[in-house]
Amino acid sequence: MKKIAILGSTGSIGVNTLNVIKAHPDRFKVVALAAGRNVEVLREQIAVFKPQVVAVADERVARLLSSMVDDVSPAEILWGQDGYVQVGTLPEVDMVVSALVGAIGLVPTISAVEAGKDVALANKESLVIGGSFIMEAAKRRGCKIIPVDSEHSAVFQCLEGQRRENLRKIILTASGGPFRELGIDDLKRVTPQDALRHPNWQMGKKVTVDSATLMNKGLEVIEASWIFAIPVEKIDVVIHPQSIVHSMVEFEDGSVMAQLSVPDMRIPIAYALSYPERIVTGVPYLDFRTLSPLTFMELDFARFPCIKIAYEAARAGGDRPVVMNAANEVAVEAFLEGRIGFTVMPEIISGALDSLVFTKPQTVEDVLEIDRVARDVARGLLKEMEKK
Repeated sequence: MKKIAILGSTGSIGVNTLNVIKAHPDRFKVVALAAGRNVEVLREQIAVFKPQVVAVADERVARLLSSMVDDVSPAEILWGQDGYVQVGTLPEVDMVVSALVGAIGLVPTISAVEAGKDVALANKESLVIGGSFIMEAAKRRGCKIIPVDSEHSAVFQCLEGQRRENLRKIILTASGGPFRELGIDDLKRVTPQDALRHPNWQMGKKVTVDSATLMNKGLEVIEASWIFAIPVEKIDVVIHPQSIVHSMVEFEDGSVMAQLSVPDMRIPIAYALSYPERIVTGVPYLDFRTLSPLTFMELDFARFPCIKIAYEAARAGGDRPVVMNAANEVAVEAFLEGRIGFTVMPEIISGALDSLVFTKPQTVEDVLEIDRVARDVARGLLKEMEKK
């Protein structure tokens, strides 16, 4: 029986993780849950899975949740970053599912690794801004970092049993989001409601907007570089609208291996939880006799400048991915609030990168401070744009 803690239980990944666990009660047990402010969903999860410990965003939410769960569970309720860290470091936990959205996931994730926990990683931002610290800690503590993102899970599966020295490159696929055929001028008129209509995946708002700008794919390039210890120059991205081929690896002899499935996150989640075994997910199997044609297209960097920014930040290293990620989170929030247009988001990100002198973080605390400063700079740029 594998004992699981979930950081981000009320989000898309968290909900799907609990669906997988519910289907296999003989294999997995939920020990702890952490969420933000969605107390209604969290209460239902507590009633079903009876975790020992729960953490939420702040003390006010904790008090509200406590008043709602007295009749369903005696779970200890914690809050804030300290609460998230406690959830991820409980002695009885075997695996932590890191599915918080954004830079907030860094400290709980690295704390889980330092505590010797295997991590099923869906919080790509933690690797984008703190990859060196997480991967070094995982190596030192002998922990597994198993990717949950469908693209990285695909690469992970394709590389199983292969000689890494024979790897020529990784090819990440991207659906292209809802705007892959829109002209650059048309992108200026995109609304938050338009951006939240992803054609293939059901995700949270921040991730869905990142998918629409292709920043999500840029973050995934950096994440793949850390997970698979490969330079970004050896990571390509192609547009694949059907989202059936989740990613590919090419070897030096010209062979290409790909992982295919219907677009359903229960597959990579189940593989991460049960690795190295495979378990039934309840996801429909592919029927190649009825499958529509699979197409692949070149990525248009002019239409989607965010992914170009991500590649440049990855190549530069140091604090550049931290600044980029922080500014992107500020920009996405402003876009969702209707304060800026779709095409202004990359301007905010580039402006923040241009405003801050390059540094190289030496500690996780350095990363957190760079993140704080970059957010302040991005908010300042946002205010200046709003005045115009």
